Amino acid sequence: MNASELTIPHGGIYLIIDPAMEEAILLQKLSVIINKGISAVQIWDHFPNEKNVKQLILNIQAICEPHQVPLLMNNRWEYLQDIKLAGVHFDDPPDSLPDIQKKINRKFIVGLTCGNDLRKVEWALSNDIDYISFCSMFPSPSAGVCEIVTHETVQKARMMFKKPIFLAGGIRPNNLMALSDLDFDGIAVISGLMYADEPDKVLIDYLKNLKKIKDENRNH
Repeated sequence: MNASELTIPHGGIYLIIDPAMEEAILLQKLSVIINKGISAVQIWDHFPNEKNVKQLILNIQAICEPHQVPLLMNNRWEYLQDIKLAGVHFDDPPDSLPDIQKKINRKFIVGLTCGNDLRKVEWALSNDIDYISFCSMFPSPSAGVCEIVTHETVQKARMMFKKPIFLAGGIRPNNLMALSDLDFDGIAVISGLMYADEPDKVLIDYLKNLKKIKDENRNH
């Protein structure tokens, strides 16, 4: 994906994939759902070893690129120097974003994970970050040590941050409606899709409930 074709994740389903999964299964499941409503893909910084990381990234990119789905790397921004990834998603603000931008030397998307501490949102604002995500909305094994984010935090963040906001952590089709009081743009999911036996069918359920929330908020 060329820098001129960068598409900021705008909403819908932001898929995070776990590179610790068996590669053949990971690529097969990604291929099944990539053109069914996925707005962006992020490779989680969860590599079991460092041997074949670059080739795995290229294999994932080969699935995303034909569908114009932006592919981002979690934390490991140095991979953007050799591979034309769309962007990087940071779990914490880096020491010097300008230095990273100088080293990558092209336009790229930047996202940031936020929690209940709104100073991260302030950092995102002052550094003109493209989007933020909140983790974790529900208890989740893949969210690790993420704290549970309050609805009040998301509401305050929306008043501050006008670019896309994603919610993440333990979100399933059957609990998604519990977030309907919040003004957000999309959800980020890992295990809810990639560990499902039929991810395409689960994706339909996610999208239906997201649409329901959007319709309800539009009518209020």
